[in-house]
Amino acid sequence: MSNGEITRESAFALLKEYTKSESLIKHALAVEAVMKHFARLFNLDENDVTKWGIIGLLHDIDYEMYPQQHCKKVREILTRYGYPEEYIRAIESHGYNIVNDVKPIHKMEKVLYTVDELTGFITAVAILRPSKSLSDLSVKSVKKKWKQKSFASGVNRNVIEEGAKMLEMELDYIIEQTIIGMQQVADEIGLSGKA
Repeated sequence: MSNGEITRESAFALLKEYTKSESLIKHALAVEAVMKHFARLFNLDENDVTKWGIIGLLHDIDYEMYPQQHCKKVREILTRYGYPEEYIRAIESHGYNIVNDVKPIHKMEKVLYTVDELTGFITAVAILRPSKSLSDLSVKSVKKKWKQKSFASGVNRNVIEEGAKMLEMELDYIIEQTIIGMQQVADEIGLSGKA
């Protein structure tokens, strides 16, 4: 980071330093895109859009190296690199009632809490489609799989539903907007349907 400025480039380099798994990097890119999409839905300026994106990109920074300390080790890592409290707390809050008790308070934190698990679920639905693409994925298709408890059983649907309540938004709308956000990086996350 030059002069303490947080850039997307420095954040991505940091992510790659702590995360080697291709699937985790793709997940980070998906969450980044969705966070930026929601920031724009809320009519935030481009500086805030970038900030929301970076928080999405780094939300699992401690997951691969420190799985037992997920959402706990992040403070130590990001403090070392000069990240402000707002970023650290937002990332910690996506572990609310899962690995910690840092409750999402700000809109940015509530969005991260809600879309983290949801991007994973949408990815699982898209991979099973004949097209293996987000381009033709509908909310209806996602909701159909949602009811099958055995499908993507590792995804905590309660967290997503709780997040929707926190945001005071309909789950269907959040699913629709999450798909749109993910479509913007479909190539990078391997869900464009191209071989």
